[in-house]
Amino acid sequence: MTKHSKQYIAKTQLIDADKAYDLEEAVTLLKQSATAKFDETVELHIKTGADPRHAEQLVRGVALLPHGLGRDIRVLVFGNGETATNAQAAGADYVGDDELIEKINGGWLGFDVAISTPDMMGKIGKLGRVLGRRGLMPNPRTGTVVQTQDIARAVGEAKMGRVEFRMDRSGIIHVPIGKASFDDEKLTENLKSLVDIIMRSRPSALKGQFMRTAFLSSTMGPSIKLDVSKLSVIAV
Repeated sequence: MTKHSKQYIAKTQLIDADKAYDLEEAVTLLKQSATAKFDETVELHIKTGADPRHAEQLVRGVALLPHGLGRDIRVLVFGNGETATNAQAAGADYVGDDELIEKINGGWLGFDVAISTPDMMGKIGKLGRVLGRRGLMPNPRTGTVVQTQDIARAVGEAKMGRVEFRMDRSGIIHVPIGKASFDDEKLTENLKSLVDIIMRSRPSALKGQFMRTAFLSSTMGPSIKLDVSKLSVIAV
């Protein structure tokens, strides 16, 4: 049985485990319970009714959070020539082709988002085993494989607060939405924006309830159950 600290137990007493909270009330409680010495990350966890064993029910997408994630996003762009020039001007942290590919193949992973143009995908295909399992492999479905003229936009979005979400093998989506230091309004707006995109990503093949349960939590704090009936009708 897991043993919790006195501080954690004190935090749980702020929350009624049997209650499903309104979004605004949940955010307020979360900030009260996020009392670690560092700025805790806030995450949303949604249990879906989708079956991950069926490809047509997989849930995956990208959301742009209006207030970002509260941290610097290190963006890498695979490219040369005009692609490299546009990426550097847009603020990409790392830009390159063959040397960068070899560096990553050697174990370096000092970035958070990787972006590529279609013509580079053949070269970086050998990085699939390294990047794929960490969710860093450029993919057209997540907007990280773009044409040269769209590189600046892609880099800008990644820097601003672009988050990818995908359903795991249990049918659960785990996504960061910001930091505990954000004010209530910013966290609420980020969460609403994310939920709106997730609801729009509902698989057409899914029958029945899409969002079954949802919880909000901070890195070191207890989870807070959200009222799914109200959360699922959010429209930004």
